[in-house]
Amino acid sequence: MANYVDGFVMPIPRKNTEAYRRVAKALAKIWRAHGALAYVECIADDVKPGKWTSFPQAVKLKPGEVVWFSWIVFKSRAHRDRVNAAVMKDPRAQKIMSGPTTFDGRRMVYGGFKAQVEA
Repeated sequence: MANYVDGFVMPIPRKNTEAYRRVAKALAKIWRAHGALAYVECIADDVKPGKWTSFPQAVKLKPGEVVWFSWIVFKSRAHRDRVNAAVMKDPRAQKIMSGPTTFDGRRMVYGGFKAQVEA
């Protein structure tokens, strides 16, 4: 059976890169503790605006910001739903998510995806 992936693309102010990295590391530990198979956070290195669409355009990137592309891997959608529910109830995650934010979540693009090809 193919895995299920939650994917995220978001703008992070460059000045908040280290703070976001610390938050992401803490959340990664929590997601993994509740059963996520993998948790990956990536900062843009070679991402340019396109003619029609691009990562910067998708998140309405502003000067002084950088795109992050991230994903969490699960066994299935049902597994994702169970893990995410457990994470949302975890006091460690609640504390992090209720604290000051390091980015504008209104410009985050996210969704769940059924893996089709895995190599």
